[in-house]
Amino acid sequence: MQQLVFATNNRHKLDEVADKIKGQIALLTLNDIGCHDDIEETGFTFHANASIKSHLIYHKYHLNCFGDDSGLEIDALNGEPGVFSARYAGKHGDHEANINKVLINLKNETNRKARFKTVISLMWEGKEHFFEGTVEGTIRHEKSGDEGFGYDPIFEPDGYAVTFAEMSLAEKNKISHRAKAVEKLVAFLSAV
Repeated sequence: MQQLVFATNNRHKLDEVADKIKGQIALLTLNDIGCHDDIEETGFTFHANASIKSHLIYHKYHLNCFGDDSGLEIDALNGEPGVFSARYAGKHGDHEANINKVLINLKNETNRKARFKTVISLMWEGKEHFFEGTVEGTIRHEKSGDEGFGYDPIFEPDGYAVTFAEMSLAEKNKISHRAKAVEKLVAFLSAV
């Protein structure tokens, strides 16, 4: 079985990707390969940040790997929080503060259209490949649901009357931005 490093230690992301791959590939984490580097996302695009992660791991450990960057883009906020989604309110990973900042910034907005976007950078045998996934939706006026992570409690995907945080992992994984990007990654790996 082929091995592939996912350049993350984010348990939620790992669970989502592992659910999609379903044992077709041996998925390794940064911990599995002994990488404890704090990989800084210094890029200004999802592509750049994903690429930073995959290049660092590939060139340091000489292992096929992929990195991803994801975020929420809100039309009324000119695409914010975008690449700064995880640290929109200042501190990296403070989901509650990030959600509150979005809700405050959208307080008087009627246009609540938004999308989640994921970009995956795969370094495979020395070549880089990109895979993208997007899911359109709207931002709720208040939080709803306890599942998922990040902005899931305020994001309602188009065609649904529930937020990502009100869906099971299996339900979310059928339509999410990361799921769509990972499906493209798996299709590529199945063909090599």
